[in-house]
Amino acid sequence: MCIHYRDAGAGSPLVFLHGGWGYERYPFDRQIASLASRHRIVIPDRSGYGKSSPIVELPPDFHRRAMKETVLVLDRLGIERPVLWGHSDGAIIALLLALTRPDAVSAAIVEATHFYKRKPSSRAFFEGLIADPVSLDADVAAAMVRDHGTAWREVVVRHSRAWHAIADAAASDTDDFYDGRLSEIGLPVLVVHGAVDPRTEPGELAALRRALPTAAFAIVPEGRHSPHSQRATADDVTRIAEQFIDRVCG
Repeated sequence: MCIHYRDAGAGSPLVFLHGGWGYERYPFDRQIASLASRHRIVIPDRSGYGKSSPIVELPPDFHRRAMKETVLVLDRLGIERPVLWGHSDGAIIALLLALTRPDAVSAAIVEATHFYKRKPSSRAFFEGLIADPVSLDADVAAAMVRDHGTAWREVVVRHSRAWHAIADAAASDTDDFYDGRLSEIGLPVLVVHGAVDPRTEPGELAALRRALPTAAFAIVPEGRHSPHSQRATADDVTRIAEQFIDRVCG
């Protein structure tokens, strides 16, 4: 297994975990520019993404597999107790890591995270991408090409099929990714969420609040699925995250 990673800055470690389409679709450029003077920022490509080892399929338990892979990456790079910033699928991975290996991280920022395994409002979205990944906007496709080259269509289809399989295997509409254990997390958590995120189910954010009663929540009014990279919201999200990281890191 070969894992490619970006490495910038110096100081206390901050590890960014990308979403389901890879890094370039929702880049972390503004945060690197703002935070790299005081933090070492490491951004790995998960297996099957970017320049990391290719994969044939993305199994339904890929979040847990990616969590274990992330631990191996942290160990190999000698990164001790970083702040994790996970986006979308990366947010699930960050929460699973905080739950399973609290000794390995100091805190988690989870952005556009998912709580429910079933996403009825997104089912047609995933089905459309399975049928025709080229239907994506030209600028989105261009970002995917920068990240994955000619394999970008396979990345999109694999991810959409995996989410279909996750939903089909769920026991109920309220089955969650964390086996009902999310409230056991004792580490500091900041939840960043776009108020108009199209991948969020009705009631899902309220369920996340109930499951993380001690977490800080920052709901971004104009935020969609990636407030950290949206032009209108990126600076506010960076400021909120920086204040959280300063509190955690002292």
